[in-house]
Amino acid sequence: MPTRILLEGRPGAGKTTALRRLAALLPTHTASGFTTEEIRQSGVRVGFALETLAGRREVLAHVDLPGPPRVGKYGVDPGVMERLALPSLRPAATEEAAGRLVLIDELGRMELACTAFRHAVEALFAAEVDVVATVHTHGDPFTDALKRRTDIEVVQLTPANRDVLPGELAARLQQPRTRGRPPSQGDRR
Repeated sequence: MPTRILLEGRPGAGKTTALRRLAALLPTHTASGFTTEEIRQSGVRVGFALETLAGRREVLAHVDLPGPPRVGKYGVDPGVMERLALPSLRPAATEEAAGRLVLIDELGRMELACTAFRHAVEALFAAEVDVVATVHTHGDPFTDALKRRTDIEVVQLTPANRDVLPGELAARLQQPRTRGRPPSQGDRR
């Protein structure tokens, strides 16, 4: 049975950092996916960039983008999801990708504004691949439905466990797949 984990944390808890550390701890593991990060100018957040694990990077959202869609003060470029995020997820959702790992940062409002991305995420969670994705603690119909699934483990990421959790997850993901694998020692729901 594949490992399916949602790392849930408040803004600033270190979700992106934890996911990047996890990727770095798995150099021999075949991983795909993406991370996001803030774009700052003069110390002020003005947008977000999306970067694939293969190193492709584009601006996902920015105060200067017109949208639609808009999320808060940011205009979102859904084309970035089509050009970068979706290709980084699709290979893992095929039968020959059994045993692969997909890292997604994050299942947030900007990313989920892309309908094709939501469909790709649903396909991933139905495929025989390991998935670790980050999510906010706030409610959202799409992520709330994922959190309720019995085949998905929700792990709370906090300042107290954010430094040790990537190592724990890396150790789990490198173990051979078994049914009933014990949960990690991180704070869980």
